[in-house]
Amino acid sequence: MKYRRFGRTELEMPVFSCGGMRYQYKWKDVPGWQIPRDNQHNLEATINRSLEVGINHIETARGYGTSEMQLGKILPKFPREKLIVQTKVSPKEDPKEFRRQFNQSLKFLQLDYVDLLGLHGINTEQILDYCVRPGGCLAEARKLQEQGKVRFIGFSTHGPTDIIKKTIETDQFDYVNLHWYYINQVNWPAIEAAKKHDVGVFIISPSDKGGKLYDPPKKLVELCQPLSPMVFNDLFCLSHPEVHTLSLGAARPTDFDEHLKALSLLDDPQPILTPILAKLEEEAIKVLGEDWFNTWDQGLPDPEETPGNINIKTILWLRNLALAYDMTDYGKMRYNLLGNGGHWFPGKNAENVKKLDLSSCLSNSPHRDKIPNYLAEAHGLLGGQTVQRLSQS
Repeated sequence: MKYRRFGRTELEMPVFSCGGMRYQYKWKDVPGWQIPRDNQHNLEATINRSLEVGINHIETARGYGTSEMQLGKILPKFPREKLIVQTKVSPKEDPKEFRRQFNQSLKFLQLDYVDLLGLHGINTEQILDYCVRPGGCLAEARKLQEQGKVRFIGFSTHGPTDIIKKTIETDQFDYVNLHWYYINQVNWPAIEAAKKHDVGVFIISPSDKGGKLYDPPKKLVELCQPLSPMVFNDLFCLSHPEVHTLSLGAARPTDFDEHLKALSLLDDPQPILTPILAKLEEEAIKVLGEDWFNTWDQGLPDPEETPGNINIKTILWLRNLALAYDMTDYGKMRYNLLGNGGHWFPGKNAENVKKLDLSSCLSNSPHRDKIPNYLAEAHGLLGGQTVQRLSQS
């Protein structure tokens, strides 16, 4: 395993982390006796494998159902100082509820403290206010820190880049969990802000939200040769020293194996990355056209500025991936969350686009005339059964 300094925390963070949202029994709390023995055995085998390969950062959340309770049956068996344990608690309007939920997390984990506490889901201005206003959730987290129950305080986010930057620039957080990977690099300015403020950078779900890379389309496999798409994406992310760790949402002990192939390439990643990056860009330009490839996202409105609350930028992005790389299954997974993802995945799909006049909101786009048809095309290509967030399943 390789390790990187995790910003101002000074923790030696493994470049891969063991995310805790795919091996638990349920997405809601249930009595411990209901957890099947084989499920618990698999979770414990996954943690043992994680530690065996040097991944000592175990990450979970109060919102991950039985994950904390199940981890509490194994984590106390290891020397505490050898673990980096992170949990996350969603900010509340009432900070006493935030504290209550944290106390439940600590009780389930059966630990005296967590190394990292994330304020989970700072996705909007209102949630940021719940955190940073006087007497808010951040103040409550500071009390927990003073009591020795928390070492470092960070935040996780699925929000827009401007909200992420604004949160980092409060200079009140030690680390950030955010999305950033080859197919979606829009949060790079937030990562630059994190570097400026010496904030640790943890990448959320690079293999799932980064493209369902555990089940890639044949075309993407061919373009990423000689690497698998998963190893390519790992190497792409970690070739940037501003990125400190990638979350691996392991569901079983063998889920680490493919990722570990990236480690031997990390010292000099460019010779193998550069030709793959060139192939991916060349194919996208060939399919989409160079002008669209270079300018498709210019002048696009946010969902709240769009008739019907359509998330135009996300829909066009998913269309690009489906056309250029055959990433249709990934596109469907994400597209059909629109309208059902709340502030975690805002905006609606393009089902009603033909009934709407988008001319005003698209006035700053160089592709204003094409986009309504492209949105309709995307709905035909990707639309279908409604998808729920995992925590709603």
